[in-house]
Amino acid sequence: MLEREIYTIEPIAIKDSWRLCNFAVANADRLKRYFPKTLAHNLTPNLSEVFVSQKVKELEAKTEFLFTLKEKETRTIIGLIYVKKIDKALKQAELAYCIGYDYEGKGIISKTVRYISNWAHEELGLTILQIITHKTNIGSVKVAENNKYTWIKTLPKEHTPPNEAPLDMELYELHYER
Repeated sequence: MLEREIYTIEPIAIKDSWRLCNFAVANADRLKRYFPKTLAHNLTPNLSEVFVSQKVKELEAKTEFLFTLKEKETRTIIGLIYVKKIDKALKQAELAYCIGYDYEGKGIISKTVRYISNWAHEELGLTILQIITHKTNIGSVKVAENNKYTWIKTLPKEHTPPNEAPLDMELYELHYER
């Protein structure tokens, strides 16, 4: 599916720490509201090394998966997608994603969510995938809708950005047949 694309989707690897730090710093304003922990853990190369090491361990343990989106030619990280909050008993997980400034609005995240949703179903046996977004994040709402995720409900005070009041967030789900 992604052969003709200008980017690749790859599991996080130890060698990604510098690239991840560069991505986080370059997109700090974009990440600070919805990805404050990712940003805080990637503000310096040393912090990124620790963060990436932890994410590689989680990937190996299959407790959380972090994938990088990289330009094919330069290998620069242009986005991230998480498969997190995995509940094996419920066969459920949440997807969270972000894209760099220069790459938004190009359909990259929509294609990536489609690819990772199918991967999570086929490889992990998950039957319920969730996306949680703020109603004003129109791009993220479109990504959910473009991938046939259905709005389920508003989650009161679900996310508290740094130095802000808690925000109500919107829950979207994609259900696969069991």
